Amino acid sequence: MGQWLKQKKALWILVIAFFLWMVSGCDGHSRKEDKGSALPRKEGASEVIRIGYQKYGTLNMLKARGDLEKRLKKLGYTVQWSLFPGGPQLLEAMNAGSLDFGHTGEAPPVFAQAAGTPLLYVATTPPNPAAEAILVRKDSPIRTIADLKGKKVALNKGSNVHYLLVQALEKAGLKLSDIRPVYLPPADARAAFEQGSVDAWVIWDPFYAAAEQGGKARVIADGQGLAANREFFFASRSFAEKHADVVNIILEELKKVDRWASSDPKGVAAFLAPELGIDEQALETAAKRRTYSIEPITDEVVAQQQQIADQFYRLGLLPKKIDVKEAVWREGK
Repeated sequence: MGQWLKQKKALWILVIAFFLWMVSGCDGHSRKEDKGSALPRKEGASEVIRIGYQKYGTLNMLKARGDLEKRLKKLGYTVQWSLFPGGPQLLEAMNAGSLDFGHTGEAPPVFAQAAGTPLLYVATTPPNPAAEAILVRKDSPIRTIADLKGKKVALNKGSNVHYLLVQALEKAGLKLSDIRPVYLPPADARAAFEQGSVDAWVIWDPFYAAAEQGGKARVIADGQGLAANREFFFASRSFAEKHADVVNIILEELKKVDRWASSDPKGVAAFLAPELGIDEQALETAAKRRTYSIEPITDEVVAQQQQIADQFYRLGLLPKKIDVKEAVWREGK
């Protein structure tokens, strides 16, 4: 009996020892796995950075250079580029969770923020008020903004020029309801303008420069004294919070593009001509009219954006009031 108990006790000791060995081994393996997940990505395990761009802009030039891809590849990232016809469409994609980074003009982010898009302003360009204008045909009897009363005016809804038009009308003592807005994308608006289907066209460079170059358009007002006409760069909130380093790298590479573009407007024109189907001379005019640079989002910039938002809200174009500073990235360099 005593011998049997001794054998049973020894058996239990072996079972317990085996169990402890198994637990210890599994726990050690688990710790190794946890530690491994914090290490840099292995080859082939790259994360995709999704960037939205428009044909006219420095992001398009950055894409063509390929420098961003090379730099991010070393850190385990790949870049996926998506082309958009305008800022509103680009920010709609960001709202749907399909984009991490992109760029637009002044007005689209105001509407996007009101719609709940989780965007963050990460940088801007200097003002370019002379790079957008209200055009009429050269033979038009329209001479001033006041003459637009009751006329058909083509513009891209929710864009920079939408704000320019509102400001110009207000300065002339008119309201948006005093004219007949015709909301068209640039290509369609240009056709309508040239065919005489609309009386005026509110547009930005390089389409503005192309219309001037063709000799069929006359400027009755540009953005000077009315609208700053900035370009903004955005990241989705979740992306900026998780990948501040990548956001800063993108901005650094954009600064390099800006330095090249500032020194070589002919090169910019030669690159963009086949992309846009616009004459090189017109594109060179647009490039010379623009200041290529990346700037931080200052209190002054926020105040300008807030003014745009408040104006659109007063006009009933924005469904609710927004606070622009709530959408500003505070972790940049």
